[in-house]
Amino acid sequence: MRRLEPGKLVIASHNQGKVREIAELLGPHGVEPVSAAELDLPEPDEIGISFAENADLKARQAADLSGLRALADDSGLCVEALEGRPGIFSARWALAGDPRVPPAAGPGEVEAPRDFGLAMRRVWEQLEALDPEASRDAHFVCALALCWPDGHCEWFEGRVDGCLVWPPRGNKGFGYDPIFQPLGRDITFGEMDPAEKHRISHRADAFRKLVAALT
Repeated sequence: MRRLEPGKLVIASHNQGKVREIAELLGPHGVEPVSAAELDLPEPDEIGISFAENADLKARQAADLSGLRALADDSGLCVEALEGRPGIFSARWALAGDPRVPPAAGPGEVEAPRDFGLAMRRVWEQLEALDPEASRDAHFVCALALCWPDGHCEWFEGRVDGCLVWPPRGNKGFGYDPIFQPLGRDITFGEMDPAEKHRISHRADAFRKLVAALT
């Protein structure tokens, strides 16, 4: 395994909430994060069939195009009663249309902004349609891929368990945070102080593994 040395590192994401969280987690390790958006790097089609595969393809592309180390995160919400959905399609559930179909923008077009209010409603409505008494158990998964320009990569995965609540609560997080209440807590990620979320989240779990292995 290679060490996580100080210096520039590309965060291979255009999701500003995710970039902010990752930058804060990297802060204590002397890393200088720069986002894919700042470098005007394109977003690859997420054609993997797992979180790990999607993180890998994003990190490899960013490292190849930038000539820098690149860290990619692929994460999502998995609902037990929905057989793990939305899973790797979590971001697509925030777009109008069929979430199973990759979004496409034509030449010169900008992809429609994601609406996680829509995504949260879709999840809850599917649960209600399945059975109003269906389990609300869910978990977040985060897969990290750290790649170097020479093609070397390291991979790590984290998880946090909890349950879904309705209506959404809080505005401190992003994505599905307002409907996810972590196990042992009585508030959602959306209501939680960011420092506390960073301590217990799926992303924090994956980062702990990365730091333990590479520093």
